[in-house]
Amino acid sequence: MKELAFASIKTIREKIQKRELSPREYVDFCIKRFETFDSTILSALEIFKPETFNNIERTEGPLGGIPGLIKDNICQKNRSLTCASKILAGFVSPYDATAVRKLKNGGAIPLGRANCDEFAMGASGETSAFQKTKNPWDQTRVPGGSSSGSAAAVAAGLVPWALGSETGGSVRQPAALCGIVGSKPTYGLVSRYGLVAYGSSLDQIGVCTRTVHDNALVLGIIAGMDDKDSTALPQKGPHDYVSGLTGTIRPGLKIGVVTNALYAEGMGNEIKNRLQDALRKLEELGAELIELTLPAMDYGAAVYFMISRAEAASNLARFDGVRYGYRAPDAENLRDMYELTRGKGFGREVRRRILLGNYVLSAGHADQYYASACAVRRLMRAQFLETFKKVDLLFLPTSPAGAFKFDAFADNPLQMDLQDYFTAPSNLVGMPAVSVPCGFVENNLPVGFQLAGPDCSEALIFQTAYAYEQATEWHAKHPDWLV
Repeated sequence: MKELAFASIKTIREKIQKRELSPREYVDFCIKRFETFDSTILSALEIFKPETFNNIERTEGPLGGIPGLIKDNICQKNRSLTCASKILAGFVSPYDATAVRKLKNGGAIPLGRANCDEFAMGASGETSAFQKTKNPWDQTRVPGGSSSGSAAAVAAGLVPWALGSETGGSVRQPAALCGIVGSKPTYGLVSRYGLVAYGSSLDQIGVCTRTVHDNALVLGIIAGMDDKDSTALPQKGPHDYVSGLTGTIRPGLKIGVVTNALYAEGMGNEIKNRLQDALRKLEELGAELIELTLPAMDYGAAVYFMISRAEAASNLARFDGVRYGYRAPDAENLRDMYELTRGKGFGREVRRRILLGNYVLSAGHADQYYASACAVRRLMRAQFLETFKKVDLLFLPTSPAGAFKFDAFADNPLQMDLQDYFTAPSNLVGMPAVSVPCGFVENNLPVGFQLAGPDCSEALIFQTAYAYEQATEWHAKHPDWLV
C-alpha cells in the first residue's frame, strides 16, 4: 500500500475501477497516514470518523472514492467551521459550499478540515489560532499560507487533493513552497457560496494537487455557474480541462516573460537559476518566449494591501458575539461584549488587518486610499488585457525564495505582506494562474513558477503546464521520511 502515498488521482482511480483497491481501503489508508504523520506536520484541524461518510463505497464519478481535505474556511454541512479562529469556536455549518457539494456529487470524500491562517489572513500558516502547520520538506520552515494545511497535506502524501482559497496567492504560494501544483481560477469560475469572505472582490476557491492532470480534473468538477453566487460567471459547462492535456505545447504559443518580476530585487540566485531552467525547457517544448515589462506588477502589493484590508474590515464586522461563535463571558454591557469578544476572539494579525481596513475606509481617507487603489486596479486590469493581445500566457515566479523559517518575519510585517508580491496581481485583475514545481534551491527546498493567462484561459494554462511537467521530474519528488 505504500506506493499509494504519493500516487496521483488518475492512478488511484484506475486501481479502484479495476477493483484492485476499494474506496474504503483507500480512505482507511489515508486516515492511517494522518495518524502516523500529521502529529508532526499538523496539516488537519480534524479528520472525520469514517462512519460519518455517506458515500464511502461509491465508485462512480470522476472522483469516486477519492478523499481529500477542505480548507477550514469552506463550509461542510454538519461539520465544524472555524476559519482557524477562536471567534468561531463551536460553530457548525448548516450547509455545504457549492464547491463541496459538486465534489461530493462527483464521488469525492471530504476527509477533514485543513488548517489555515486565521480567516485566510497570512502568507505562512503561522496565524492559525490552533496550530502551526509545518513544511513537509523541513519542519523548521513554514509551508506558506494561507492554505497551509491544504498544501502540506498533499505534499506529504496524506491525501491526493485539497481545496484552498485565494485572496492574494494563498493557494499558489504554499503550493510552490511545498513542491506541488496550485491553481487560482478566473474570478467567478468557481462559486464563492459557502466560502467565508475575506476580500469579496478577490477571493476564489483553488485546488492543491501533486500533478497538473489532477488539478485540471478537480477544478473542472467545481467550476461552473451558481445561482447562489451573484459573481459567478454564467458558464454552465461542462468544464473539461483534462482532454487537452496532450503533453505538447500548442503550436505558436507565445509566453511573455515578465522581466521586472523575474529580476526583481531580493530574488536569490538559486531560484533565478531554477526559473531560467524552466524557461529553457518551455522553449525546447516549442514555446516562443517574449521578454516584456509589466509595470502593473510594481503596484500590485500596495493596491492589494489597501483593497484586501478594506474588504476584510467590512466582511469581518459580522463576527461580534451576537449570533454565533465565541462570546466574551465577562462583558457587563453590549459595548463590552463587542470589544471583548472581538479583542479576545480574533488573533493579532486579523485585528491588525481590520484596524488598517477601517483606517483605509475612514472619513477623510477613503478617497485617498481605497478609491485610489480601486482606480489603479482598473488600470492594472487594462494593462494585463493589453499585454494578452501580444502574448498568450505570462511566466512569473511564484515566490522570491524557498520556504522561510518560522518567525522569520515576526518583527517585519511589511516583509511578510510582500510574500504575495508575485501572486496578488492575478487576484486583483481576476485572471487565472497556476503554480508548477520547477526544482529545488538551497537546503533542498522546492520552488515553483506561475503560468498566468487572460480570463477563462485555464485550459491553455493546464495544457502548457502539463507539457512542462511531463518533460521534467519535479512532480515525482517527495520528502523521503514520509514514505
